[in-house]
Amino acid sequence: MAVAVTTKTAWKLQEIMAHSSNVSSVVLGKGSGRMLATGGDDCRVNIWSVSKPNCIMSLTGHTTPIESLQVNPNEKLIVAGSRSGSIRVWDLEAAKVLRTLPGHKANICSLHFHPFGSFVASGSLDTNIKLWDVRRKGCIFTFKGHTEAVRCLRFSPDGKWVASAADDHTVKLWDLTAGKLMFEFTGHTGPVNVVEFHPNEYLLASGSSDRTVRFWDLEKFQVVSCIEEEATPVRCVLFNPDGCCLYSGFQDSLRVYGWEPERCFDVVLVNWGKVADLSISNNQLIGVSFAQSTVSSFVVDLNRVPKSDSVPHGLIRDDQPLVPPTPTGSSLRRIYDRPSTSCSKPQSRVKHNSESERHSPSSEDDRDEKESKAEIQNQEDYKEIFQPKNAICRTPPRNEPFPAPPEDEPGTAKEAVKPSQAVDVQTSLPKQELPDPDQRPLIASSTSLSRTEPSVIPAARNEPIGLKASDFLPAVKNQSQTELVDEEAMSQIRKGHETMCVVLTSRHKNLDAVRAVWSTSDIKNSLDSAVAINDLSVVVDLLNIVNQKASLWKLDLCTIVLPQIEKLLQSKYESYVQTGCTSLKLILQRFLPLITDILAAPPSVGVDISREERLHKCKLCYKQLKNISNVVKNKSGLSGRHGSAFRELLLLMAVLD
Repeated sequence: MAVAVTTKTAWKLQEIMAHSSNVSSVVLGKGSGRMLATGGDDCRVNIWSVSKPNCIMSLTGHTTPIESLQVNPNEKLIVAGSRSGSIRVWDLEAAKVLRTLPGHKANICSLHFHPFGSFVASGSLDTNIKLWDVRRKGCIFTFKGHTEAVRCLRFSPDGKWVASAADDHTVKLWDLTAGKLMFEFTGHTGPVNVVEFHPNEYLLASGSSDRTVRFWDLEKFQVVSCIEEEATPVRCVLFNPDGCCLYSGFQDSLRVYGWEPERCFDVVLVNWGKVADLSISNNQLIGVSFAQSTVSSFVVDLNRVPKSDSVPHGLIRDDQPLVPPTPTGSSLRRIYDRPSTSCSKPQSRVKHNSESERHSPSSEDDRDEKESKAEIQNQEDYKEIFQPKNAICRTPPRNEPFPAPPEDEPGTAKEAVKPSQAVDVQTSLPKQELPDPDQRPLIASSTSLSRTEPSVIPAARNEPIGLKASDFLPAVKNQSQTELVDEEAMSQIRKGHETMCVVLTSRHKNLDAVRAVWSTSDIKNSLDSAVAINDLSVVVDLLNIVNQKASLWKLDLCTIVLPQIEKLLQSKYESYVQTGCTSLKLILQRFLPLITDILAAPPSVGVDISREERLHKCKLCYKQLKNISNVVKNKSGLSGRHGSAFRELLLLMAVLD
């Protein structure tokens, strides 16, 4: 007889290394709850499928870090705003940039797609809100009124209004048809981080850094209720699809609210840190958060979360009777009228006022769009997700709920596997099929290969590779003997301390020596000294500086650096491989055409010593590049970001064949 297993209410689904630099923005597709887009300081937008470890597509074109992202309702378009104020819209099915929208003068802080028409709203650090027509590549109207950065924008479900939240502590409601401010909601005492329309009723929710959630009536333009008993700022809010309650994301917790009267139905502890976005699919709430270069996704089973008709947690006044929530569909408020067609165009008066704002496409914008591209990292996932119309299927696949882990599962088993290790296991065993969901915890525990060093050591990690704190402490023979003498514990911890100090002191001394050569001589001599030290970590530190300024690169440096790059590309350290790829890409882009031209040129008449020296250097570089090309070919079959980098290098090195 099968024993019923109690499953968790909330659990961590996945952690991925999303970018080579810090992640700056994360958004979930609201249509399926399975699409994830991330933006980073590396100026890229990466597209992922939730619960899958590999990037599906990488979108390039921006030249400054990504500040804001948004996916349209049918998940066919994505818009990204950058630190420079530029906005780009990509067509995910066609895998190409659709529009470049210049106009803002500062960071893009917020974006949102219109629910019906081909329109996008953008809010910026320049305090302006712009409405864009994606088809016509122009700004339709600019709304001015906020005095500080606009942090969140939301179109109403009927597409007639747009709500804005800003650092000036206000929430404003704008009429798109009339092109003017309808009402300004005041009451928050801190920056307002997020706003959200009720899916059916004329009701608006706002969350602020003042640690309150406020509900606003959009007919009477007054506050309905305010929930004030929170300990951390409100980061994101989301109404349940039927409008029965509001989910609010806080630091490490999810709270479920009602608003008439104000009450908290439940508090779910989720260790997601600073949650960035929420989405609902299959009665499961998906939440994503990011820290440095990693993005984590979490799942909350809404079947186990009370949404009404339960004893609320605090917030209900003792002198007020508990009024049951109004059933869905019998609201006392007005309900949105959703048009069956796209939204009506603004009136001619609005067009006249905004005519000067409209931007005519220029050759510079066209060039920007040509430079923007979409790199498809995973062809199979791309075809499955973004090109479903190419195949006729009478029974399309459904998004199944994520299986919940058992309640009594040890936490250490789930924490044992880091995302980079999961990728390594999958790439080393490509032919194996994934096990049943019930077996996943067993994989997590059996993958405690953390005892053996992985083939690639990730650049960003929160713990040493192959080390556990328990290894440095004496084994406890009896549960009662848990107390340790301080001296004994410290002696165990200090076992490897002196060795590590020697290593770090030596590295510091080597870097000082290289720095002294650089300050008294040129970059070539400093690189020579770094290579002579025979310490790859010093070479990596130096290359990371040189890579920041391409003008420092000369042909002389290539002859010195290329043998070191060959070693870096074969290193087990991810950071070494990243530095090697960056340096090699710079050399190929700047010097490979020069090298091939000089080698192909006919011999000169007479004696030209400088030309002979240059020819000798080019021959040496060509020989070294041929050796490196074999390494790049072998690595180009890898999956994930590394495989993409090596495949890009392989294309650049095609002229060597």
